[in-house]
Amino acid sequence: LAFPMIILALAIIAALGPELRNAIIAISVVNIPGFARLVRSQVLSVRELEFVQAAKAIGQHDIGIMLRHIWPAVSGNVIVYSSLKASTALITESALAFLGLGAQPPTPTWGTMLSTSTGYWDAWWMGVFPGAAIFLSVLAMNFLGDGLRDVFDSRIQTT
Repeated sequence: LAFPMIILALAIIAALGPELRNAIIAISVVNIPGFARLVRSQVLSVRELEFVQAAKAIGQHDIGIMLRHIWPAVSGNVIVYSSLKASTALITESALAFLGLGAQPPTPTWGTMLSTSTGYWDAWWMGVFPGAAIFLSVLAMNFLGDGLRDVFDSRIQTT
């Protein structure tokens, strides 16, 4: 929780080697605990609600309760969290590629493009456009997550 995600990703890639596949593995490994914490906390709170207790009382099986009652109540938060973590994963991949630990040339990634552009001071566009693409993609993913939160959050009242 308090350990920086990028440092853990760097350690994983140092152990596995610099490839796109290994960068994907590292980004996945560092993001899984957050998803697990979210799902666990949501399931623990939803399983105590009345409709789940009523389903248990009438004799539904645990798998049926999970699929019909608990998962639909939890899935909205998981979808919103996924859209917000996608922007973090994009920044992490770009940082790893910038450092030369992600996808190797000639595979085009925005981080590699930024890394290549550092040697060309006269060609400002080589760094501006990949940086702007990263910025706009992260902004769009965060707006998507915010919009999905508004859709899935039943506590927000529209007047």
